[in-house]
Amino acid sequence: MQERIQEFVLATLTEMNYDVAEVTGDTDLGPAGLDLESLALAELSVQVEDEFGIKFDMDELETTALMTLDQFTADVARRVAAATDATAAATAATAGTAA
Repeated sequence: MQERIQEFVLATLTEMNYDVAEVTGDTDLGPAGLDLESLALAELSVQVEDEFGIKFDMDELETTALMTLDQFTADVARRVAAATDATAAATAATAGTAA
């Protein structure tokens, strides 16, 4: 899952006119690497939210800027797994009350 997320993030950054040719998993998203500004981080977050069905809080953008690509994709994968688990639990609970 993390590899799929990374591919999506790199494709999105390319569409946003960022050069990702030299980007690795250790590349920082913020000033020390890709130098994504707050608007770019917000746009990336919205794209990831739409693609993977998760949600970021706006106050998390500062933390995101300090992450490497690998850290960001791991965080997204964790959120996707948690959302999937929550949906499964809600479905099971609904099925239990319907029976």
